[in-house]
Amino acid sequence: MGDPRLDKLLWSLRVFKTRPFATAACRAGHVLIGELEAKPGRDVHISEVLIVRVGVITRTIKVIAIPRSRVSAKQLPEYMTDHTPAAEYERAKQAGIEHMLARQRGTGRPTKKERRDISELFGFG
Repeated sequence: MGDPRLDKLLWSLRVFKTRPFATAACRAGHVLIGELEAKPGRDVHISEVLIVRVGVITRTIKVIAIPRSRVSAKQLPEYMTDHTPAAEYERAKQAGIEHMLARQRGTGRPTKKERRDISELFGFG
């Protein structure tokens, strides 16, 4: 089998949920191969390092082998290694927490009870 298109590889390695999402990310410049933005139709070769921005996290992936089609999550280590720094995953986790704590626009400051609840949640008091 020849080298696959970049968007198909990102989909088959479960970086993106659908192939159109992978194509859109490539077109938007969220996928780099060796410091250069990559188009969705670019062929990907074994041992290339992909830098992919997915939401708030920037993943660094090294291609070990080329799958024939989409692989299961258990099979991923056979096809790629993840070199993403732990700080990226921590930043994504923090962004998720901040998203949950965001208040609706126009609701004003938290009440005294809400502040106590927030302090209790985070162990401040």
